[in-house]
Amino acid sequence: MTAAFTTPFAGTWYPGNARELEQLLEELLETSEERTGSAVRPGALAAVAPHAGLQYSGRVAAAAWRHLAAAQPRRVVMLGFLHAGGPADVAMPRIGAYETPLGRVAVDASGFDFPALPPQAACDHSLEIQLPLAQKLLPGVPVAPLYAGSAAERVRKEAAQRIARALQPGDVLLASTDLTHYGRRFGFTPFPLDEETAENLHALDREVIDAASSLDPAFFLAELRRNGSTTCGVAPVSLLLEILGLLEGEEEIFQAALDYMTTGDLNGDYSLSVGYAALAYFRESSFSLDEAAQRELLRSVEATLEQVRERGVERPAESEAEMEALDRRGGIFVSLHQKGELFGCIGRIGDEDTYRAAAPELALSALHDPRFPTRVTAPRDLEVEISILTPFKRLVKPEQLRAGEHGGYLECWGRRGLLLPQVGRERNATREWFLEALAHKAGLPPRAWRNPEAKLRAFRAQVFSAGTLS
Repeated sequence: MTAAFTTPFAGTWYPGNARELEQLLEELLETSEERTGSAVRPGALAAVAPHAGLQYSGRVAAAAWRHLAAAQPRRVVMLGFLHAGGPADVAMPRIGAYETPLGRVAVDASGFDFPALPPQAACDHSLEIQLPLAQKLLPGVPVAPLYAGSAAERVRKEAAQRIARALQPGDVLLASTDLTHYGRRFGFTPFPLDEETAENLHALDREVIDAASSLDPAFFLAELRRNGSTTCGVAPVSLLLEILGLLEGEEEIFQAALDYMTTGDLNGDYSLSVGYAALAYFRESSFSLDEAAQRELLRSVEATLEQVRERGVERPAESEAEMEALDRRGGIFVSLHQKGELFGCIGRIGDEDTYRAAAPELALSALHDPRFPTRVTAPRDLEVEISILTPFKRLVKPEQLRAGEHGGYLECWGRRGLLLPQVGRERNATREWFLEALAHKAGLPPRAWRNPEAKLRAFRAQVFSAGTLS
C-alpha cells in the first residue's frame, strides 16, 4: 500500500499554495454562512456535495461539510466515481494517506473489502476535490474513499449491504455529484439559451433533488431517465440512497436541501452551466427542538400577541435568548385556537427564515388568516401551538403515507395543498380520508392524489404548546 499519495488536483482545481488555499477556504465558509445561516443541524448521517473546482462549487459544498463536521464523526466514508470509467463494482485506492498543500489526510478503509486499485487508477476529482474542506473542518479525521462504478440494481444493492455492514459508530457518509450540465460542450441543450434558461435549469435540478428526497434509488434513477438531467454522480448518489434505506429503522430519515446554485448564477453565463447542490440526511429527531427552545418560541409568540392586545402594535417580539437551535431554518407553522376551535393557522415550508424570526411573524399572520373574518385584536384566551416540520419526502406511491404520523403536501395541475399531521391524528383518520382531505384543501377533485401527474410528499412535525410543556 502506498504510504501517501499526492493528489494531482492541487494547483489546478484549487490553489497549490497552502496559504492561498487556506484563504480560499475561509472565504468559502464565510460565504456559505451568509447564504445558509450560521446555525447547523446536529446529527447528520450523510451528505451530498458537488465536486467542481473549489472556486465554483466550494461555497455550496461547504454547507454539506459544515453539517458533517457538526456530527463530530470518527471517519468520513466518501462515495465518488471515476469520470474516465473503471470497474462496475465499487473499488478503492490502495493508499494509506492523501497529501494536499494542507498536509496529510489519513485513509482508514478498515472493514471494507472491495478491490483495491493503484492510486493512478483510482484517482478522481469527484472525491479528491473534497479533501481540502475535510481538512479544514475535520482536521485529523480519516476518510475511506470508495469509487462506485455502476448504478445497476444488482451492483448497487450488493455494495450497499457490504458498506452498511462495515460502517462503524461515528462514521458519516458523503456522496459526490454535480447536477445538470448544460451547454453544447456537454451535449445537452434541451431548451434554448434565453432569459428563461436559469429558471429552466433550476426546475430541472429541483426535480433531481426532489427525487433524491424519496430515499428510493430506483425512483431517483427513473426520474433522471424521465427528465434527461445530466447529473454525473448517479452511481454514488443512488448507492448512498440504498445505504440509507438499510440504515432507516424506527426513526425516519429525511433529506434536507442545504444550498443550491449553478455556475450561471455565479458568473452570469448560462451557455455553459453546471448545477451544484448540498444535501444532508438526518433522522427525524434532528429536526426537533429541546424544551428550552420550545419555551422560548412560545414566549416570543405570547409577547407578540400581548403587544397587539395592549397597544395595538403588530410587531414581532423575537426571542433574544442565545440558543443556536432558534437560528436554525426549516418549515414552521403557528396555529391559534380559541375554546378548542381553530382561530388561525399560517406557516412556511421553506427555510428562508430562522425559527426565531418566523414564529412571531407567523403568529401575527395567523391573526389575519384569510379563511376567517378580519380581527383587530388578539383575544386573551388564545392557545398557541407551534409545529416544527421536517423537510418534505417525495412519496413514490400514496400507500407510503402514514395517516396520523405524516403530514402531507399535494401538488397537481398548478394547485397545491398542505395538511399538518395532527389533522389526521385528531380525527383518527384513515389514509384515504387524509388524502381526500388533502386534495380538497388543494382545490382538486376527489382522488386527484391517484393521478400520475400528482406529486405527493410527506413530512413529520414536532407539535408543542404551553399545555404540552406544563
